[in-house]
Amino acid sequence: MSSFFESDSPSNLTEYSVSELSGSIKRTVENAFDQVRVRGEISGYRGPHSSGHAYFSLKDDRSRIDAVIWKGTFSKLKFRPEEGMEVIATGKVTTFPGSSKYQIVIETLEPAGAGALMALLEERKRKLGAEGLFDPERKRRLPFMPKVIGVVTSPTGAVIRDILHRISDRFPVHVLLWPVKVQGEGSGDEVANAIRGFNEFAPDGPIPRPDVLIVARGGGSLEDLWSFNDEAVVRAAAASGIPLISAVGHETDWTLIDYAADVRAPTPTGAAEMAVPVKAELEAQLASLAARLQGGVSRQMDQRRQTVRALLRALPSLDQILALPRRRFDEAAAGLGRGLELNTLNKRRSFERMATQLRPDILSNRIAERRQQLGERMTRAERTIERMLDRSRARIERADAVFATLPSRLEAQTGRARDRLGNLVQRTDTAIRHQLTRARSELVAQERILQSLSYKNVLKRGYAVVRDEDDRPVSLAAALSTGAAISIEFADGRIGAVTGESEATPPSGAPPSKKRATRPAEPAAPPKQGSLF
Repeated sequence: MSSFFESDSPSNLTEYSVSELSGSIKRTVENAFDQVRVRGEISGYRGPHSSGHAYFSLKDDRSRIDAVIWKGTFSKLKFRPEEGMEVIATGKVTTFPGSSKYQIVIETLEPAGAGALMALLEERKRKLGAEGLFDPERKRRLPFMPKVIGVVTSPTGAVIRDILHRISDRFPVHVLLWPVKVQGEGSGDEVANAIRGFNEFAPDGPIPRPDVLIVARGGGSLEDLWSFNDEAVVRAAAASGIPLISAVGHETDWTLIDYAADVRAPTPTGAAEMAVPVKAELEAQLASLAARLQGGVSRQMDQRRQTVRALLRALPSLDQILALPRRRFDEAAAGLGRGLELNTLNKRRSFERMATQLRPDILSNRIAERRQQLGERMTRAERTIERMLDRSRARIERADAVFATLPSRLEAQTGRARDRLGNLVQRTDTAIRHQLTRARSELVAQERILQSLSYKNVLKRGYAVVRDEDDRPVSLAAALSTGAAISIEFADGRIGAVTGESEATPPSGAPPSKKRATRPAEPAAPPKQGSLF
């Protein structure tokens, strides 16, 4: 306390750090506004953040407050917030010390009355309608007699019992139930997943694919039926490949799935009546059609029988059919003898007319005409042969003239060929001489290189090659024993020798014997080295 009074502070107020003050304000606000309900309009909503949290503001005509919905709470909301929607938010007020701001952490969110829900419903209806999800062209006709019916509804309500009872009374078929929640949190997603799940069944799979879908629920308030206004449910119904009947609520209840479905039923029982026909009525109709078919067949047979009888009466008898051919045959048979006589008489008259034309003078004239024609043809043939002979004779003469000049032409060609051959022989000889000269030069160069690399040039410089009895070169003295016959090759020849004992080495420590230095001999003239080229 003494230090406190000794401080330079002009007052006795307690000093806080910024963090302490911000924390104190945060605790005070959270304790005072731990649970509040705020009514306002959503502003600045852009959907969930990448982290899953949603940040926006609530405002009225005079003030605004920041709001946040954490990721876990956002997934449990009954409906999704939208820009401009008036809502009632329940949560607690807290501060953000990092920037001296306060905000409400929303735990539950609900529309501000039925008017807001209707406004949201109308807005969503306009949006989905603009996308074409409610167009009549998208709707399909229901199958007349389905084999399998899929039902999406609650398994514990009276709806499924009414549907099953109505179907069993009218026309018993196989019914598949996909149990879902029809009200409350997550019910819309369950209904949408059920519709998509039925559509994913394979036609020949272990579970039969439904021919018709019924989405059903009992009546209720607008809030109770709000799951069937969910955008995911509407899109799933519009995208369904199976014809879908919407049976949500009573006849006066309308939801957005009713617009997207292929058929809307006023009640779930009405949906069952739309899905299947009445079996007794079909049997009665079938019996009536069978009786009509039998009566029609009988009447048709009677008419055909009467027609055949009338045709039989109109047909002539066999004698009437054969009377005309028989008469024609008799007339032809009666006129056959006379016809033969007339034909013979006509042939005879024709022969006589031809015979009158065969007189000797006529034949002589014809022979003379044929001889004259033959003579003219022979004359033309002789002239033709003479012309051909003349042409052949002319060709032979031209050929003789050509053959007469042939030896001189051959001799001229032979001379030119001989000159060409002589030139080729000279060019060949020249090429061969050049080739031999080049090869001889290369051989001399190789020989010079070989001589320069030969060990005999080394022998000329005073060295010698020692060989053993087998004429193998010896490079080490240890390889020879005493008394071995060796040969030593010098530059001018070889000599034989016998190895003796090696010279003893002086003992260690003894100074080497000094020899008198001799005058070096005059160096001999170095041998001439051959050129490598």
